[in-house]
Amino acid sequence: MGMVSDYQPQDGGDAMNNYLKNVSKVEAPSAADTLLSQLEKAGVDYIFANGGTDFPPIVEAYCKAEAEGRKLPQPIVVPHENTAVAMAHGVYLATGKMQAVMVHVNVGTANTINAVLDASREQIPMLLMAGRSPYSEKGHLGTRTRYIHWAQEMFDQAGMIREAVKWDYELHLPDQVGDVVNRAIEVANSSPKGPVYLTLPRDILAAPDSSAEGRSKMRPAVAQSMPAAQDIERIASWLREAERPLIVTGSTGRDSETFQALAEFANRYAVPVTSYHQRFNSISTDHPFNAGGDPMPWVREADFILVLDCDVPWIPQIAEPADDAKVVHVGEDPIFARYPMRSFQSDMSMASRSVDVLESLLAELGEELPVAESRRGLLVERIASAQARIRTESEPKEHLTPEYISRVIGEVADPDAVIVNEYPLRVEHCSRTEPGTYFGLSPAGGLGWGLGAALGIKLASPEKDVICTMGDGAYIFTNPTASHWVAQAQGLPVLTIIYNNALHGAVRNSTLAMYPGGHSSKSAGRMLADLSPTPAFETLAGAEGLGLRVETVEELKPAIERALAATREGRQALINVICDY
Repeated sequence: MGMVSDYQPQDGGDAMNNYLKNVSKVEAPSAADTLLSQLEKAGVDYIFANGGTDFPPIVEAYCKAEAEGRKLPQPIVVPHENTAVAMAHGVYLATGKMQAVMVHVNVGTANTINAVLDASREQIPMLLMAGRSPYSEKGHLGTRTRYIHWAQEMFDQAGMIREAVKWDYELHLPDQVGDVVNRAIEVANSSPKGPVYLTLPRDILAAPDSSAEGRSKMRPAVAQSMPAAQDIERIASWLREAERPLIVTGSTGRDSETFQALAEFANRYAVPVTSYHQRFNSISTDHPFNAGGDPMPWVREADFILVLDCDVPWIPQIAEPADDAKVVHVGEDPIFARYPMRSFQSDMSMASRSVDVLESLLAELGEELPVAESRRGLLVERIASAQARIRTESEPKEHLTPEYISRVIGEVADPDAVIVNEYPLRVEHCSRTEPGTYFGLSPAGGLGWGLGAALGIKLASPEKDVICTMGDGAYIFTNPTASHWVAQAQGLPVLTIIYNNALHGAVRNSTLAMYPGGHSSKSAGRMLADLSPTPAFETLAGAEGLGLRVETVEELKPAIERALAATREGRQALINVICDY
């Protein structure tokens, strides 16, 4: 796409003369001018773009604004759509502000779907825009002038992505563009948040917008309701009676306010907190009631479970709550309505922010809960003992292990460094004590997200160290050439650490779990999971970057220290850690 030049008639030809006359008539702002101006008014900082033949009106609008001294969202060229969406995702994680992405027609949209699914399941708002083949076949500015404009038209371009977005629309009228942008942002930021999709035909983008001066104001996003007093009283009564309460979360640590409220609640009432498939740092790794990442043993014995922002709080095949246990689900969308099948036990579901529920319960229950004091000592001892066992797993051994690698990363990284993890880092072994310092892959599991998200976080937080941990398989998915090019072009010195075991661990582990004594176990589950021979990933950091290969325990810590020093000097760095696990 974007590689074959437009058809150019001979000088003086009728087609060219008519084309130039049409151009000279365009005096009002184009729909593309209004589109970009409205995004600026809405607070969008960046447009991550991978362009094509549908982009000329956008290019012209940017150049016009530059000539006139008008500020617009900063355009960031990203030469792969998956990386572009992941970067917008990362900026939102760092700032809480939605961003925009623009890609090329149907083929560009197709390349975004993996990353958009990640954003959708993680409730990340963003505006994904895509070109569309021009409606007109002749006679209009922006009409079809290339062979590919026929081949890339679809009956329903949005159909391929509709299930991954909250809203989709196609721009039909140039004077509607500002209101369409407002609507898109309103829907994306309403609760539960998520991505939206807008298609933009080139001839409509190029057409004049006669209503640019009469633009309606932005409407506020739909807010979540506060928890009802009677519901808080009911939950509080269950907690007063509970002998073995439990909190299960996955995404509660989206903001520092909720992080602090959860820490206070767990400590005041002696409630263990498990973070299952953790995507955010919801509770400090050194909190006395951080019960780790496996809720199953706790779920079996709990008589009250508070599920906070967690789509899958336990695996029914492995563990379920007792029939008489009280279970409360809390979140912007506590039932995860977009999941086709989800049937976890529930006595109450509250569509409220977790922080509002926690703070309401703190006020309702007060400073003391007598039943809590009877379990406090035993719980602290049990959790401390479990944490001690975990620490032994990360002790240095003869060969590098993911547990030891994770521990060393936590020891070397500053407390406010941001770690973006696409699977291999073991959170329970990596010290993270502050909110906003750990982000894990979306529940959707779309690979190739991590490095793009890390670049977006670094773009929004240039003062922070940003470390991306990935398996070798995930790193291949991340479009390394595109990602490292963006890092160099935009000055985003991120440290990438690859846990390289030359296989797809998810495939191997699932096979061995299903067939522990089967034929596949004879080859250690490597069938269709083997990624050997492994490339020399350390050579991909670019001529200006630092690439290191680590094969021994002794080499690891000095390599991470050296790589972080390089990023602080403005160079991207990559460490290829060879570890057999």
